Amino acid sequence: MEAEAAKFIGAGLATLGMIGAGIGVGNIFGSFLSGATRNPSAAGGQFTNLMLGAALTEALGILAFVLGLVILSS
Repeated sequence: MEAEAAKFIGAGLATLGMIGAGIGVGNIFGSFLSGATRNPSAAGGQFTNLMLGAALTEALGILAFVLGLVILSS
């Protein structure tokens, strides 16, 4: 296998972490909506936790994408 082909395969595998980020964000928002419909008075207090969790999950997805770009550029 040529080095260029291995680089593309490695970059593709590195960006698979974005799938986990998408699943994680969907799970976070789905759980929040489920809890907010059960107890609407507590939803306001959990909104900051929702945004923090979504931001951290998206950061991991962006990190996977950047890692793939770094592999391609080296």
